[in-house]
Amino acid sequence: MSVREVLRFALRGLGANKMRSALTTLGILIGVGAVIILVAVGNGSSEKIKKSISSLGANTLTVSKSTSGRSLRGGFGGPGGAGGGFGGGQSSGTSTGPRTQAHDLTVADAKALVSDPASTPSVKSSSPVVTGSSITTTYEGSSHSISQIIGTYPTYFEAGNKVVASGSTFTNDDVLNDKKVMVIGSTVATDLFGTVSPLNKQINVGGVYFTVVGVLKSAGSSSSGFQDADDVAIAPLPTVQESITGYGALDEIIVEAKSEKVVDSATTEVTDVLDQRHGITGTASADFTVSSQESLKSAVASSTQTFTVLLGAVAAISLLVGGIGITNIMLVTVTERTREIGIRKAIGAPKGAILGQFVAEATVLSLLGGLLGVAVGLGGSMFKIVGIQPVIVPSSIVLALGVSIAIGLFFGGYPANRAANLRPIEALRHD
Repeated sequence: MSVREVLRFALRGLGANKMRSALTTLGILIGVGAVIILVAVGNGSSEKIKKSISSLGANTLTVSKSTSGRSLRGGFGGPGGAGGGFGGGQSSGTSTGPRTQAHDLTVADAKALVSDPASTPSVKSSSPVVTGSSITTTYEGSSHSISQIIGTYPTYFEAGNKVVASGSTFTNDDVLNDKKVMVIGSTVATDLFGTVSPLNKQINVGGVYFTVVGVLKSAGSSSSGFQDADDVAIAPLPTVQESITGYGALDEIIVEAKSEKVVDSATTEVTDVLDQRHGITGTASADFTVSSQESLKSAVASSTQTFTVLLGAVAAISLLVGGIGITNIMLVTVTERTREIGIRKAIGAPKGAILGQFVAEATVLSLLGGLLGVAVGLGGSMFKIVGIQPVIVPSSIVLALGVSIAIGLFFGGYPANRAANLRPIEALRHD
């Protein structure tokens, strides 16, 4: 019997029970679609986090207070980075020696990183940062709670890749004179002012009036799922300390290297200067961490890859359930068609033809479900899910479709073999 005839018999068998075939196909469809969409969501979340990290600048370092020994750990740390602040990094070696008394990060530390170009030739700028969060702000009846208020120096705008769309940044004179001026993000501008220009308007920030001198270019982030990078306000450091945070330790220091090529050198130089200032000698553990954006990307890539694999594995369970459904339906089909099988074998149909027909039926069901699942997965990935734009991973499509076909062959094998091994005389006796 030719392959064409085997397929014809298989399609005729499936057509005899259209509803049953459709429901079996649905199980595979859901499994394949779920794999593609969930892997795309995991990949999309990874890309979103990486984009937030990159927005701080590839040649930017973040110095933050450490709670452990000297390390550059990947992770989410101080609040002054892009989109909420990322403050870990890649390990540069951990000391097992004694800890010295921990020192807070200070403005003097930040100034020391640029005061002697000979000791830090790779460093372009150093910006001390303090932050306040969820500060209620009002303007002529409109109210908005700013997620993050940053107190810093003008160099922060370049180091943090904060581009002003309208107006200007504040100046060093504003810092020295403790001016109550502020640059706001696009979310703050929209919520407080609508379509009116915010420039030179005074807003009430926690009971203190600030004059808006600039509006930042939108970072293109969403407030759903992750902190909105546009829901931010930046003001001179002394002003924020006096009005909002108090005169405590810095949350972090943002250091800008002269180029991407000297980031590693800048990391070493910053570490050496702060070691000296904080009295870190010998085998003593450092009380600060220094991180780069590239090291964070590597750490995030590793963690989100695990997350994506986990999502894919959960979705793959649906495929397994669909395969079990195929086995169940094919066993029922064999039982219902036992007499037909006996007649065909009695008139000379070879065992291979019977086996091929039922394997073909199972494979057609899984292939059709797989193709429809791919269409559903691609369609579903066009829409945002919990604030994340899914990013399709081509390999997930190939893998999901390949597995769906393999499921048809594997789970259809047992019922097909059972049908092929029926003895004609017993099959003919079956009612």
